[in-house]
Amino acid sequence: MKLKLVKFDRKKEKKFDIDFLNADVAKKVSAFHRSFPQYKPTPLAVLDNLSKEWNVSKIFVKDESYRFGLNAFKALGGSYAIGQYLAERLNIHPAELTYDMLVSSEVREALGEITFITATDGNHGRGVAWTANQLKQKSVVYMPKGSSVERLNHIKSEGADASITELNYDDTVRLAAEDAEGNHWVLVQDTAWEHYEEIPKKIMQGYITMVSEAYEQLKELDEKPTHVFIQAGVGSMAATVQGFFANVYGEDRPITVIVEPDKADCIFQTAKANDGKLHYVKGDLDTIMAGLACGEPSTLGWQILNDYADAFLSCPDKIAAQGMRILAAPLKGDPQVISGESGAVGIGAVNEILKSSEYVDLKKQLRIKPDSKILFFSTEGDTDAAHFKKVVWDGAYSI
Repeated sequence: MKLKLVKFDRKKEKKFDIDFLNADVAKKVSAFHRSFPQYKPTPLAVLDNLSKEWNVSKIFVKDESYRFGLNAFKALGGSYAIGQYLAERLNIHPAELTYDMLVSSEVREALGEITFITATDGNHGRGVAWTANQLKQKSVVYMPKGSSVERLNHIKSEGADASITELNYDDTVRLAAEDAEGNHWVLVQDTAWEHYEEIPKKIMQGYITMVSEAYEQLKELDEKPTHVFIQAGVGSMAATVQGFFANVYGEDRPITVIVEPDKADCIFQTAKANDGKLHYVKGDLDTIMAGLACGEPSTLGWQILNDYADAFLSCPDKIAAQGMRILAAPLKGDPQVISGESGAVGIGAVNEILKSSEYVDLKKQLRIKPDSKILFFSTEGDTDAAHFKKVVWDGAYSI
């Protein structure tokens, strides 16, 4: 299997409203996350020797393996969405909401017992379970068939009632939604569909902390990326990255490329069809990129990507594996980034585009040149450590 690209021209007509992902919102979201005792900005790795290898100006990697001690960025979305939901329940202005307030006995008494439920490949569910645990509330987490037992155990360690279903990801989401309604639980899902967009919208806003940190770190270096490669499952996180940068940079925003596994490339297929409809990928979605194994795009995420993203890339699993190895064994002098299957696919894709003569045309279409400055988001660390070793140490899924 080969890399496949769909390129969009930038739209001139009226586009989808992205004000809910602007810099003012980012300040409010960051203030909420900064109130957590576990909060620290995650590092922005600068890979100068890799940039020389690739013959580009700069390579930046936002390393989310340090987020809240959870080895992935996802808790940013779940914590903010749950916090906003509770603020509404308590009739508190969201700007006044802090971690200390949420974990107080007074708030716990006022709220009573709440059960939050979600479907996940691992990272989002762990974030929801962690947040519920912090707030002394309950959580139920469903995972699709084939999920990592290690990721399941991480979720259980946060006090969740967690289990692996016999369903694929999208059907597992439907099961969670049905059980939420039937049991009067609160569904905290990071994908949107008709009549379910408010909580996914808050989750997307929660992700802004990651993007705004990267933006500020780049400003401190007096740098601005020319390209952003950002991976997508349902598209919520990718749309947040796209929306925030479109807000702060306007028409001078970086060329943004949405990267997906070829076995679950629903956003790529939707972009390829370009017919105003969402296109789904069915079946087991058996990619090693578990965090991206989603067959149905988020309605909200797609509206943003459709209007603002520049290109869509579909990648085989071996590309993600190569990206993991490149980051884990950096060129001398570059910092190491421990990146999981979903976090490393962008690095692997660009390496293949720039190193293989087969993809000269893709390089031209994406306008990658010696003065290019490319930003990546490594959204997870070795969340499945056994599989990480299989790929990085044993060379599984080699090019």
